Amino acid sequence: MKIFTVQQLAEADKVTIEKQGITSEELMERAAGLVFKEIHARLNNESVPIKIICGIGNNGGDGLVVGRLLIEHGYYVSIYVVNFTKERSRDFLSNYNKIKEIGAPWPTLLKGAEDFPELHPKDFVIDAIFGIGLNRPPEGWVADLIHYINASGAFILSIDMPSGLFSTKTPEPGDAVIKANYTLTFQAPKLVYYLPKTAEFVGNYQVLNIGLDYEYLAAAPAEAQLIDKEEAKNLYIPRKNFSHKGDYGHSMIIGGSYGKIGSISLSAKAALRTGAGLVTIYSPECGYEILQSILPEAMVIIDEGEKELKNIQFEPEPDVICFGMGAGISAATVKTFESLLKKTKSPMVIDADGLNMLSNNKGFLKLIPKNSVLTPHPKELERLLGEWKDDFDKLAKAKEFTNKYEVILVIKDAHSITVSGDNLYINNTGNPGMATAGAGDVLAGVITSLISQKYEPLIAAVFATYLHGKAGDIAASKLSYQGMIAGDIVDNIGAAFLDLFKNDDRGME
Repeated sequence: MKIFTVQQLAEADKVTIEKQGITSEELMERAAGLVFKEIHARLNNESVPIKIICGIGNNGGDGLVVGRLLIEHGYYVSIYVVNFTKERSRDFLSNYNKIKEIGAPWPTLLKGAEDFPELHPKDFVIDAIFGIGLNRPPEGWVADLIHYINASGAFILSIDMPSGLFSTKTPEPGDAVIKANYTLTFQAPKLVYYLPKTAEFVGNYQVLNIGLDYEYLAAAPAEAQLIDKEEAKNLYIPRKNFSHKGDYGHSMIIGGSYGKIGSISLSAKAALRTGAGLVTIYSPECGYEILQSILPEAMVIIDEGEKELKNIQFEPEPDVICFGMGAGISAATVKTFESLLKKTKSPMVIDADGLNMLSNNKGFLKLIPKNSVLTPHPKELERLLGEWKDDFDKLAKAKEFTNKYEVILVIKDAHSITVSGDNLYINNTGNPGMATAGAGDVLAGVITSLISQKYEPLIAAVFATYLHGKAGDIAASKLSYQGMIAGDIVDNIGAAFLDLFKNDDRGME
């Protein structure tokens, strides 16, 4: 699913109005009508106090339409207008007058803190103060009103965007932003729904298709792509009946050190579970018996170092090399990593201590094979890119980094984001139970496996991140967030593949 900028959505509104021969007010009625239908379907005329707090722009106009429709269907509704300026949008004014036409009480004007409505934990509050076009933080008594709403304990539903939340920057500490329980947004989700410092304000969300012009949206370049089940299906490459293990590539997993052999075993097992034809683990001598015992499906090559990697040598070269898990950053290991970078031509997957070595030796960055995949968690990313001002600055720096070094970044987080050049791919699977030791090692193995199976590295990174998250979701459904360990993610990779085509006539072919 495409994610668009505010400017693109505004243009889509204009194109839709022109091509469909409707007015902006009719488009507002359509959009707000869908919000009403969602609320009505859930409340089903339940006797709950509904308090709608409207701004004086088009988001407020949406709130007025929703209020009118709720009143017409017998709900107990109080409408309040945040009267912070004399300016009003045309569609707001039109819908303001329609409240009077149905015989309902006119909305109460809020002019300061003394006018704040009484709010209680059992209230249902609809936030329609500011929309997606907000460009400066609320101030004065309006900011106080937002803080007051948040503190009420009421259930808060925001229309399109929680009021006070920007679409292009992160709020500063103390800024007034509605913390919604639920957000109903129009046509497409917004980038801020998935970023660490902004997602918390959105709560759960639902996208309402308001019928904006399809041709315009199809042609418009996306600010980002949201990767969910339908998108992941299109990335899957079916297997042929007449094939053998050589058709699915040779993955090599290099890493480990004394006491940290488990990490490479997780990566290797994940690579096998994802379908790599052959997997070789390259390990210090101390890992030999462990690896041969716990993972008989993998081949094992031993480095001359007993407890650390000292001199990586192997033949022939595999289709893809995954490096770094549990490797440590000793001088000998750093030296042999540099040698590996110089002689390896195929794309690599670099994780964990491999990333730490790159951060500590920035000259290594220019040695990374093109189209390699780097998989940092937030701290590893910061060491690679330097500090950032906010999540938007982080993404800008990540784009610059991938353009400069011609690599792919998978920024691991609640919604992991794959960055390639100026393109962003946001993963929509995964859960808090995956915040556990070894989960990143599993992801590195899944990416490696897909590359060995001839997926393009970018596709492999995007698809692997989806599968990894879905395997975690399936594991959590059985074990709880707290009960999960990284091995459970590996054990459910097969189920994640099966889920792609569940209830789909195509099957996995």
